[in-house]
Amino acid sequence: MAVSGLAIILFFIVLAVFAPLLTHWNPTATDLGIRLLPPSPKHWLGTDDLGMDVFSRIVFGARIDLESSLIVVLSAGTIGTLMGLFAGWLGGWWDEILMRITDMFLAFPSLILAMAISAILTPNLTNALIAISVTYWPIYARLARAQVLALRKLEFVEAARSIGLPQVGILFRHILPNAFTPLLVEGTLDMGSVLLIAAGLSFIGFGAQPPTPEWGLMIAQGQSFLMTQWWVSTVPAIAILLLVIGFNQLGDALRDMLDPRMRFRR
Repeated sequence: MAVSGLAIILFFIVLAVFAPLLTHWNPTATDLGIRLLPPSPKHWLGTDDLGMDVFSRIVFGARIDLESSLIVVLSAGTIGTLMGLFAGWLGGWWDEILMRITDMFLAFPSLILAMAISAILTPNLTNALIAISVTYWPIYARLARAQVLALRKLEFVEAARSIGLPQVGILFRHILPNAFTPLLVEGTLDMGSVLLIAAGLSFIGFGAQPPTPEWGLMIAQGQSFLMTQWWVSTVPAIAILLLVIGFNQLGDALRDMLDPRMRFRR
């Protein structure tokens, strides 16, 4: 499962990295004289309603979607992990305040909250990523806090305290490395979820704006031609499907490999 998921992810990474070498078509250049052409040796995946080459938009879109997911997971993961670490370690009123804030964010559906924030900030890809990050950091805060509460009373932490290590040193040198595994698994699984939400925001007009080669936007632009020129929407939809499957496969495999209890059950 890990190999299959990693293979899919690596395939799209290769597309993103070598996009300029894989196609000579400009992904944002329009040519109404070649609009809605079916797949052919010249246009491998056909063209859309503005005459843009679908294959070039797919490979350049892989850059945008992979970078978007990575930026959101890293930013939300970093903010949420830091807040969760300090909440679990300090406890008391600090813990109560931070956890009530996370509960407030978790009370709203992720997509609805991201739509509202993106609309307030003016719809574009950058603001959409900010909006998604705001909706995802509470997940990491909750997870990090739970790990700190489970680890703070263990013997190695008490030993670090007994020799006079500062609290920040204990938190980042001893607790965080031991709490990193579930955060890594969560981040891998969230890459696919973030990709879906980013594509969804672009589809409804709150994310990437034309002529950006973003997969969700490509699906939206081709939905009017789905019954006749199916490739315009179907190809980016398949790309999203495969990449989400890849991240889910890899995340599930990492969870099984890194969790001793899962290995014991198997």
